[in-house]
Amino acid sequence: MNHPLRIRLFGMMVLEFFIWGAWLPLIISYLPGLGFSPLQHSLVLNTFPVAAIIGMFFSNQFADRNFAAEKFMAFSHLVGGLALLGLAVTTTFWPFFGLMLVYCLVYVPTLSIANQIAFAHLKDAREFGFVRMGGTLGWILAAWPFTFILVDWDKVHAAHPHGMAGWIGTALANGLTGPALQSATKWTYVVAGAASLLLAAFSLTLPHTPPKKAGEGGAEKLAWAEAMKLLRHPFVLVLWVVTFLDAVVHNCYFNWAGSFLGAGRDAGGVGIPGNWIMPVMSVGQIAELLTMFILGATLKRFGYRTTMILGILAYPVRFAVWAFFPQNEMLIILVQILHGVCYAFFFAAVYIFAEEYFPKDVRASAQGLFNVMILGVGVLVANSICPKLAQETFLQNGATDFHHLFLVPLTVALLSAAALAFFFWPPPGRDNPSGR
Repeated sequence: MNHPLRIRLFGMMVLEFFIWGAWLPLIISYLPGLGFSPLQHSLVLNTFPVAAIIGMFFSNQFADRNFAAEKFMAFSHLVGGLALLGLAVTTTFWPFFGLMLVYCLVYVPTLSIANQIAFAHLKDAREFGFVRMGGTLGWILAAWPFTFILVDWDKVHAAHPHGMAGWIGTALANGLTGPALQSATKWTYVVAGAASLLLAAFSLTLPHTPPKKAGEGGAEKLAWAEAMKLLRHPFVLVLWVVTFLDAVVHNCYFNWAGSFLGAGRDAGGVGIPGNWIMPVMSVGQIAELLTMFILGATLKRFGYRTTMILGILAYPVRFAVWAFFPQNEMLIILVQILHGVCYAFFFAAVYIFAEEYFPKDVRASAQGLFNVMILGVGVLVANSICPKLAQETFLQNGATDFHHLFLVPLTVALLSAAALAFFFWPPPGRDNPSGR
């Protein structure tokens, strides 16, 4: 692949994830600050995973069959950008919910389509790691300025001395209405909207990626139906189920990390000051840059099966450290490095696997088949069970029993790795003659 094209694909990923990283980190505290009830808060947050599920059956169908991928990207980000700009000035629930739903319905499918554009123009699918590294960089470029610079964390921490746990708890109950946080969060939607409009224009410069018509390669009229048929193959079904389990475990981390890191040591947490929690969690994002960079070489050396197992096993290692060594602050920080292994070696590897093993005419929908678990069902399940587990099931004397709580995702991850080890045996594929 020529160098200018690689840079364009890299830039596409930077903007694609910059948009997401700009608004997501602060939304949990912004919504209650608008006066939204807990139910309304939940409805807004769940528009994203719901859009991932709907996109599998509708949006990706259009991308597969009716539109050139780069034009689909341009249209989606144009509409999404306008919706994000609208969110910046909307303070009442139903208009906010409607705009968020529109935004998610057009944005979430582009995560699959961006992958598809990249894969369509890569000589080797395993080069995707470098291109996708742009997404991690984009997220950091967006999230860091807002969470580290625009938000006055000293004031937030002074108002909530119990750290992130107290901050999130107050946010969910009443919202943080301080001018610094509210103003910064409004600007996240302005910046995200501007980036989306920029990507809409930039998408028209991407290489042409034509649609696949029904009937090509024996394809059915419904691309998602063709992709679903592949679940009849045991190795695809096993990977799909394991992807769901790993997505739940992945989102357990995001649901609980802030509370655990910020909780005092007398409450079983680490006791990290609130203004340092985001930097600690960002150690994993920095590590992800490296693991994305070496993903291609890792796949070539070990194959899909071993690489994915390593990616899953990084979860129980991290949760084991959290469960058994919560007082070892340095070890807690160092184990965050495994976040890059968790994401790159499993989820990114799944996308590359789908590119290699699915027929060309349904690859966009194949990406959506796994995205429905990674961004949809897995997120919904985690968002539903994680608060109950932390606040009810493992609540003792008014504090979360983090030790036993973390043994749940630890066990699920171990079972998922075992399922891949014993039941995931893909047939030989391109540049993967052993089927590893």
